[in-house]
Amino acid sequence: MPDANVPNTITGRDAFLRVLKDEGVTKMFGNPGTTELPIMHALSSAPEMGYVLALQEAVVIAMADGYARASGKLVSCNVHVAPGLGNAIGSIYTSMMSGTPMIVTAGQQEQGHGLTEPLLYAPLVPIAQPVVKWATEVSRIEDLPRILRRAAKVATTAPTGPVFISLPGDILNNEAAIDMGEVTRVDTAVRPSDAALEQLARRLLSAKKPVILAGHEIATSDAFAEATELAETLGAPVLQQTVAWGAHFPSEHPAYLGALNRDQKYVRRVLSDYDLMLCVGSDVLKMSVWSETEPLPETTKVAMIGLRDWEMGKNFPAEIALRADVKETLKALVPLLKKLGGAKLAEQAKASLAEIATRNWSAQRAQKAAKVATPTGGPLPAEWLMMRLSDRLPKDAIIVEEGLTSTSTLPSYFPFRDRNSFFGNVSGGIGWGIAAAVGVQIAEPTRRVVAVIGDGSAMYSISAIWSAANQKLPVIFLITNNEGYQILKNRLKLFHGNDTPIGMDFNDPPMNIAKIAEGFGLPAERVDTAEGFDAALDRALARTDGPTLIEAMVKKG
Repeated sequence: MPDANVPNTITGRDAFLRVLKDEGVTKMFGNPGTTELPIMHALSSAPEMGYVLALQEAVVIAMADGYARASGKLVSCNVHVAPGLGNAIGSIYTSMMSGTPMIVTAGQQEQGHGLTEPLLYAPLVPIAQPVVKWATEVSRIEDLPRILRRAAKVATTAPTGPVFISLPGDILNNEAAIDMGEVTRVDTAVRPSDAALEQLARRLLSAKKPVILAGHEIATSDAFAEATELAETLGAPVLQQTVAWGAHFPSEHPAYLGALNRDQKYVRRVLSDYDLMLCVGSDVLKMSVWSETEPLPETTKVAMIGLRDWEMGKNFPAEIALRADVKETLKALVPLLKKLGGAKLAEQAKASLAEIATRNWSAQRAQKAAKVATPTGGPLPAEWLMMRLSDRLPKDAIIVEEGLTSTSTLPSYFPFRDRNSFFGNVSGGIGWGIAAAVGVQIAEPTRRVVAVIGDGSAMYSISAIWSAANQKLPVIFLITNNEGYQILKNRLKLFHGNDTPIGMDFNDPPMNIAKIAEGFGLPAERVDTAEGFDAALDRALARTDGPTLIEAMVKKG
């Protein structure tokens, strides 16, 4: 209930929570400071908001990011003034890259008091602006609901993403008669015109060897079924986009070949077999390091479907670019292809799928698995560990991955069966995964979440495991420990011929991550043999009333 002293008035802090609730926010992730105390005071009377405490602001945002990506819901994050927002920026950057619908707020010094430049003060809006869709500060209590309503609308309108609001203390503590406003949602589930659909259909039918590049909008638009029907109708192979940060197509489908990587020469070689690449809600060949080789062959033309028009023609020209919802577009495109292609297309597709079956993901998995021997000692080979984990998890398990080198083979063994099967790091900034897994488990309480995290990534945000213990979440944290930044050591040798790395090892002194986890209240154990891993995983899967950590010692290199 509002704690106003005058009838028909409400405090800013109560208005803040009331509007968020009306906008569909059911979880707030935060780390409070003095300027956030008005919100914490109001939360005492609003337990339905479900406040989740994290111990550092980057962890706050990453946890919320995982929750929003898994639930599809708008989420609220609350951080503490300028240093707290600064701590959070890297994670907000990741949320921007993933298009996470998120309202980030930070308490600010009272208006006027900021002029004196008190401790912790800085203008917050300029700090946030580069990594959000919209940033503003509330300067009148009467404007608070309108700003929150606009923020929710902006965050949830495709292309979705985070927004930022600076909340001065006097705005939160004052009270006034306020118009609370109403919810606005922009429906972006639109399909192209009939003429555009026919143009695309005829172009696909004229292609000699089309390939589908599957991206994250297949997941966000819930279009797994439509995407598989498209592949079956065309008989076209499917590749996942170069940054595999989600489950974008069912791995066990006969048309699925696997994910492209970010090696320009490899990608160019793969795509040279195809004369048309249909990008379905995907990034277009996003790379990591520079190469003189262009990943797209001149002979491979591009067509695109999706809601992010910035991506269309950004680096490579698109013959056809349809700014439309993936699900709605495919629902209209597939029947048109069948109508225009007729029996000839159906026969061609059948023959093509039969040929693909000899080299698809399932065939590749079987071939790779046959070559992986069970280790007789330790440390463990990373590929065996990824295969063994994939084989022993429940079919509806969810993996959150940020292992870099140790997990490079994981997508070859773990099957994506639905859009929430897998979550990976979109931005490349490490420290996201161990915290995001907490949010994913909150969003998916009936499924088992396993966070597969490298030792270097884990140390960025290790305090996230306390939040998992505090919330009694059955997350399994599998930390792969190779005692260093192996990806940097590999690249130092590859790019510079230097095999004597400096500042990339964690072995002086060595870290014992299992003991760190015990200090946060988790049952934890270190394993370095096949038998030890199997037994530890059995114990972790049997525990359902809280998190478990397994530290697996893996081979370097």
